[in-house]
Amino acid sequence: MELQQVLEATLAADKAQLEQAQAYLEQASQTNLPAFLDALSDALLNTSSPATVRMAAGLQLKNQLTSKDDSIKEQYQNRWRMLPPNVRVAVKSKVFQTLGTETTPSSAAQCVAYIAAAELPHSEWPELVEALLANVTTATHPEAVKEATLEAIGYICEEINPQILRAQANEILTCIIQGMRKEEPSIRVRLAATKALLNSLEFTKANFDNESERDFIMQTVCETTQADHKQIQIAALQVLVKVIQLYYVHMQKYMGPALFGITVEAMKNTEDDIALQGVEFWTTVCDLEMDIAVEVAEAEDTGRPIARESRHFARGALQYLAPMLLMRLAQQEEWDDEDDWNPCKAASVCLQCLATCCEDEIINCTLPFIREQISSPQWNYRDAAVMAFGCILEGPDGNLLSPIVSQAMGVLLERLADPSVVVRDTAAWAVGRVCEFHPDAVLFQSSFPQLLEGLMAGLSAEPRVACNCAWAFTALAEAAYLKADIPEGQLEPATYPLSTMFPAILEKLLATTDRTDTSSGNLRSAAYEAIMELIKNSPRDCYEIVQKTTLVILERIQQLLSMAPNVTSADRSQFNDIQSLLCASLQSVLRRVSQADALVIGDNVFQALAAMLQTSTTGGVQEDALMALGSLIELLGEAFMKYFQEFQPFLFTGLSARAEHYQVCFAAVGLVGDLCRSIGRAAIAPIADVLMEALLGALQDNNLHRSIKPQIFSVFGDIALAVGPHFAKYLDVVVTVMEQAGGFTVDRGDLDMVDYLIELRESLLEGYTGIIQGLNSEAENGKVSLEVQALSKSVPGMIQFMEVCAVDEERTDSSVATACGLLGDLCKVFGDAVAPLVNKPAISAMLSEGRRSKVTKTRTLASWASREMRQLKLGH
Repeated sequence: MELQQVLEATLAADKAQLEQAQAYLEQASQTNLPAFLDALSDALLNTSSPATVRMAAGLQLKNQLTSKDDSIKEQYQNRWRMLPPNVRVAVKSKVFQTLGTETTPSSAAQCVAYIAAAELPHSEWPELVEALLANVTTATHPEAVKEATLEAIGYICEEINPQILRAQANEILTCIIQGMRKEEPSIRVRLAATKALLNSLEFTKANFDNESERDFIMQTVCETTQADHKQIQIAALQVLVKVIQLYYVHMQKYMGPALFGITVEAMKNTEDDIALQGVEFWTTVCDLEMDIAVEVAEAEDTGRPIARESRHFARGALQYLAPMLLMRLAQQEEWDDEDDWNPCKAASVCLQCLATCCEDEIINCTLPFIREQISSPQWNYRDAAVMAFGCILEGPDGNLLSPIVSQAMGVLLERLADPSVVVRDTAAWAVGRVCEFHPDAVLFQSSFPQLLEGLMAGLSAEPRVACNCAWAFTALAEAAYLKADIPEGQLEPATYPLSTMFPAILEKLLATTDRTDTSSGNLRSAAYEAIMELIKNSPRDCYEIVQKTTLVILERIQQLLSMAPNVTSADRSQFNDIQSLLCASLQSVLRRVSQADALVIGDNVFQALAAMLQTSTTGGVQEDALMALGSLIELLGEAFMKYFQEFQPFLFTGLSARAEHYQVCFAAVGLVGDLCRSIGRAAIAPIADVLMEALLGALQDNNLHRSIKPQIFSVFGDIALAVGPHFAKYLDVVVTVMEQAGGFTVDRGDLDMVDYLIELRESLLEGYTGIIQGLNSEAENGKVSLEVQALSKSVPGMIQFMEVCAVDEERTDSSVATACGLLGDLCKVFGDAVAPLVNKPAISAMLSEGRRSKVTKTRTLASWASREMRQLKLGH
């Protein structure tokens, strides 16, 4: 009864009651986890309890089994498997018995899946799958049991590696498909089975590779899209979206006879949820075909085989899709919530994707509609025309679109003052797209002053309009800077097209950030972003305004800090957002001001940022303040040493923020690199021991966010370059952890993890390079220092790691450049000792690839490394 009352309290509106309940549950889990889990499973199974209590019990049980954080999730799974067997058996039995006794969605289904995720990979709970299948296939079982069991099967397939259940894959898929069939009398079972298939599609790869099995699956899914029940239709269409995403290479056979017709009919459907899935299908097709086009281009450039070919489904369907999407753009109401996702917004995204995918062909499919409707008496058709125009600006050939854009600018500027706020909003967005993709059509035209006036007037309009006008200035600032002439021998232009209006634009944007409605429509962030972009892309004749803006931002920070004690909890989030934006703006101006000016305001800047770090407990504000300090360090160089004693506590506090506010730790590690590069030994030598202890401790911390590890390895190289031969005292432990990290592998099907692996490897290469150069930095010309000789035993491992990087099909141009740089250093420092180690086909191929690179830095490093290798072979 006590637990039931606590579970009821977790759903209470009263904050104090809720916090008391959460504290009770936390203590219960820490005091006696086995008894706590057993009690929760009892509460979940108890059909006499209120549904809300059972649901709360299921949620608390699930929270003890899994986490969104992968490292914590792994800890929970290991903790579960260490529990006494009798406890695990009891909990598993009760959650399994609960299937079909709850209201949907089933908490028990989730709990079964998370226990399965912990046990099945270790060949535990072997009877589970058979029991689940029996639950579904036994004719006498109630539909509620079948429904909840299918939910559990879907969750399990989504949660674990398909290889683990490979032996039972066919039985599981057969069970799901049987539940989806039109002959199944229960709507609930059909819906649960369709959702289960959606969750298990990665699991069915072997079945999709088999044509006869694929035919049967596709037939069932296509039939299910025609079900009478709306939710079943939606789920089946979601399956088709995911099928095209996962198994595109197999879909040509089904596109003409089935998929095209099904999805086009869905796009026409009056039910928004169904229409959304039809549009999403073709957006996904475009995304895939754009990705394939990039892959093909990269393969041709590097001489690699082409992994997959485009079927050009989007081009084939364009003439049919474009008219429907254009009509969808016009099907909206003026009072539609701008934040709600609807078919109109989905159609605009799909049209943008079609333009990028089909390029020039999109013009003839959309231009007649745009010309006919852009001055329509009906606001929604004017808006659709402006939206369509903005959508097609990226993709088609610039030379083809440029005269069309120039011709359209007059009408677009008229639409900026349209009676309809929706049209004004879309017009501001479209103008921003013009500035981004076709700047020549505005920068050097007679209508340019009129455009600037229109955008500045728009900054006073409704927040949604003002937000897009601010974004247009963001795009315009970068475009104007890129188009400006840079005098020979100079690093920046003397002037540019925005110079005459620069003070007025900046003043208007600063005023916009002070509007009382800036929290609406993301306006404050958009205005500050535009300010930052204008300052970043400012020429020399605007420098005086940049100086003044720096002082304005500093003044705003000081005003904000003075308000801190009086900020209420309700206003705290907005207060923190403003602090972060001001820090980012300060960082932007610091990158533009001269060192002489920075020395004048350095005290005020440092004190303002230090005050933020002292008073703020918000990770985002601390991160932004540390990043602004990094810009100050880079700007002041050794002059920053006057603040160094006061600065150190902030640095080490940031390095210790490894779990909850990992972004702060990330920024602090970046600051170490800034100090090494900007001040060097003067800053690093006195704190090197404690700094290395903090960084190595972070690497050993299981709670460290994975994004920080690559940066730490790279910073090891920065520290070595700063302290020189003195880095030798850390060498053994640093090389050990780097070698361990070099052996890290990932699931190649997880693209995010593949990207992370590439980043990790490149950072290790950078770290090794810095360590070699740092250890040998004080050696006499042509000689090798004793300190770097201590690294010789690790050289074979480095070269082996370099080979692994060289043969990785996902390697980037940047990683090739870094590897070539390390190779050149190894040859130069260790000479003949490495000759037999580097004479490998993979390394030769990497050098050849580097010399062919389109990036100057990569070509230079590859050519230098090649020369160093040739000298070894020649015996020099």
